[in-house]
Amino acid sequence: MPYDFKTLKDSLREAEEWLVREFGGIRTGRATPALLDSVVVEAYGARMSLRDLASTTTEDARTLRVAPYDVSTLKAIERAIQNANLGVSVVADDRGVRVAFPELTAERRTLLMKLARGKLEEARIRSRGARDSVWSDIQERERDGEMGEDDKFRAKEEMEKLAQEGNRSLEALFEKKEKEISI
Repeated sequence: MPYDFKTLKDSLREAEEWLVREFGGIRTGRATPALLDSVVVEAYGARMSLRDLASTTTEDARTLRVAPYDVSTLKAIERAIQNANLGVSVVADDRGVRVAFPELTAERRTLLMKLARGKLEEARIRSRGARDSVWSDIQERERDGEMGEDDKFRAKEEMEKLAQEGNRSLEALFEKKEKEISI
């Protein structure tokens, strides 16, 4: 009976999705609404995501416009963005909050590349852990007599192919982010 690699595929996909989210939070030369996803606002007596309180749009390459759904939350939104320490300038007006991102310096680009590499390595560790878990399960099944030795090696071969495929997709995401940062 062939081994079911569904858990490995799911784990690899989760690692890839995690890396996409993490890379979305790393600021590059252009402003994107995803950069404000981590901002949490104190409003209505609770901590809420900025997405729940306002719409965020791109005005130009280095400026975002945050328009609150309820104008009474404007000051709280402004304060939350300033407290998020994103290295941005925040200006409030009657229509919302304008968030301006400064030009990236060479030093800052280098730091962002190190951060991106660190996130890539974390994703690789997650996928390696999933692969190791599946390999342990395969070996245990062979010891219990549920799987023959030939089946074990076929399963190992398939597992390695899936893991390499997952690593290639993680690497492709990193290369894409590297290009974004260096522009």
